[in-house]
Amino acid sequence: MGEQSKEGVLELFPHVVPAAALEDLEGFDYIWCIFYCHLNAQKVDPDTGNNSGWNPMVKPPRGNRKVGTFATRAPHRPNPIGLSALKILRVDTKARKVYVSGLDLLDGTPILDIKPYIGKYDSFANASVGWLEEFEGEDSKSSTGSSSKSGSGSGGSSSSSSS
Repeated sequence: MGEQSKEGVLELFPHVVPAAALEDLEGFDYIWCIFYCHLNAQKVDPDTGNNSGWNPMVKPPRGNRKVGTFATRAPHRPNPIGLSALKILRVDTKARKVYVSGLDLLDGTPILDIKPYIGKYDSFANASVGWLEEFEGEDSKSSTGSSSKSGSGSGGSSSSSSS
């Protein structure tokens, strides 16, 4: 799951998210964090509304070839929405803060929603990892592959900060 040691805090805005929304979250080990990639350059054509600030083919960190954007975790996408699985360290309900590790967000990143990670539903044993299977000897098969079945976010604007 990326860099496990990076710790940070998800701070929920009190005018948007009541403290009660965090009740019972601490019983989970992980959350899905859905966020807005606010610093990505979006080039929207005012006449058509099309976003030209992304490429349909990208070269990921692994490999020497370009692959389709939707077959990667590249942040530059037609809709700049990101998804991270984060380990919950602790939840401060009263302060509306969720302390996490595995953080791969920038300080101040707007959080659209958080949802509990539920292994029974979000993990698919032996899931194929597509083009990444080319990398023999590396983690090419996921025994705990994950997939989010989340709907739209709650609109509860928040921000992240790393510590």
